[in-house]
Amino acid sequence: MIDKIRSADRRRVSLLTSVGDRWGALPKWQKAIGVVALLVFVYHLPYLGKLPGGLMIPGLNNLRTDSIEGGNNWAGVLFICAIYVLVAIGLNVVVGLAGLLDLGYIGFFAIGAYSVALFGSVNSPVVKWIQQEFNLPPTWAVTWGICLLLAIVLTMISGVLLGWPTLRLRGDYLAIVTLGFGEIIRIVARNATGVTNGPVGISAIPGPEGPPSADNKVFGLIDAKPWYWLAITFVLLMVILVRRLEHSRVGRAWLAVREDEDAAAVMGVYPFKFKLWAFAMGAALGGLSGFLFGSRNAFIDPTQFNANLSILFVAMVVVGGSGNMIGVSLGAVLLAYLPERFRDFADYRWLVFGLAMVLVMILRPQGLIPSRRRARELKDRAAEAEEAPAHV
Repeated sequence: MIDKIRSADRRRVSLLTSVGDRWGALPKWQKAIGVVALLVFVYHLPYLGKLPGGLMIPGLNNLRTDSIEGGNNWAGVLFICAIYVLVAIGLNVVVGLAGLLDLGYIGFFAIGAYSVALFGSVNSPVVKWIQQEFNLPPTWAVTWGICLLLAIVLTMISGVLLGWPTLRLRGDYLAIVTLGFGEIIRIVARNATGVTNGPVGISAIPGPEGPPSADNKVFGLIDAKPWYWLAITFVLLMVILVRRLEHSRVGRAWLAVREDEDAAAVMGVYPFKFKLWAFAMGAALGGLSGFLFGSRNAFIDPTQFNANLSILFVAMVVVGGSGNMIGVSLGAVLLAYLPERFRDFADYRWLVFGLAMVLVMILRPQGLIPSRRRARELKDRAAEAEEAPAHV
């Protein structure tokens, strides 16, 4: 059985390689048409399987989460998929490019969500305190756009503050420290009742049109399509940014540190500085995703930011293919979409998830769509492991 699965996986890899080679051989104008077609498809996804006259396309309609009994809103699930893709891209900078195991990424996600809640909601203790101190009207709060900048700045600062004393650690030690950071953020949010409202949470979190209201014509609480389009736009912008960073001097330094930190230091790369860069950039993307999550939900509380979600974030990167943005994006979509589509198996969700992780690690340790560099590394290590007994 295992041999058959491995054989099928080899055929899949061969097919993907062939498609990639053919894509690379296309002229630029054909690639441009392909990219535009892909963008049209991505933005059209909320209407998947639906025709303008209200007719359904059976094959495509069955992919929608609202095609099953008790299924969630399709556009809302797409929004969560886009948020998770943004998370996976940010975590891929830390784990995939810089080689740092971060198990507390949920902390940055929570800081981003609480940034818009604490400064943008009229129900926030922070906003109420500012209103009293400066004699402002009860409807005053920081605008959504300013909260966006605050979320990015605050999460970058938190990434630097976390990384400065801890990035001298490696491997499991760093993982434990980051896991503790994520739990610290959740516990502080739960216990700091005078700042975060504690377990009660914060409501009336604003969106681009302001606080939740029946007057909001685009970004309301019912129609999730505009929120999905907003999130996917941020995803595309961050993909461009991270891609340029990956191919810059900073990105090459990250890869050097990931492959061999000591050798990178000997060659003139200062590992600590570039690892701190990776933590700051990854934290900013995590904060941005949390910011969008809080804005869309219009309510957050500490229970939404638990360690299980942080482990899920890491699983997205590992399953999809560490170091490859397409791979981690696929992993994020699968882990966000499949549980919603197959809600009939909700009682066995974690069992199936665990079995799938074990199979992937056994059959495809480099992930579903790994980076070519990462795949070569694992192949070389496997060859070294096979040759080791011969030299003993």
